[in-house]
Amino acid sequence: MSRNRPHSEPSQEVAAIGRPTPQREIILADLVAAGDFVSAQALHKRLLSGGSPVGLSTVYRTLTALADAGRVDVVRDTKGERLFRYRPGADHRHYLLCTECGLSLPVDSGPVENWAEKIAVTSGFANVRHTVELTGICPHCAERQPQTH
Repeated sequence: MSRNRPHSEPSQEVAAIGRPTPQREIILADLVAAGDFVSAQALHKRLLSGGSPVGLSTVYRTLTALADAGRVDVVRDTKGERLFRYRPGADHRHYLLCTECGLSLPVDSGPVENWAEKIAVTSGFANVRHTVELTGICPHCAERQPQTH
């Protein structure tokens, strides 16, 4: 996705969250370019360093709207800050996140999705949502940690 894309052809993702604006297009383009999970503040810094005068509140609102529309995945870091990653498809995914370096790996979430669907059916609840946070230390970071006996 290019930042120089004409704004007369808004992306589906931006159109899905309301009126397409140049700021939303730029935020989405930089989120896609980040390629991995990124905080709203880190994305805002990327935008400023690239010369885009997008406000931090606009970044937060856009990322939240994209998450609500199912266009980004969201995880929380060890401090509780939300991290966002562009979701290229419609499939909801879960990730295993390294608490040391931030590496994220998608995991098979079939059992969780099946369980959540079963709970929704048996409880009679509609629009059931769930959050699953999987964190740990990746093999590379584990190798660097001092061994305890």
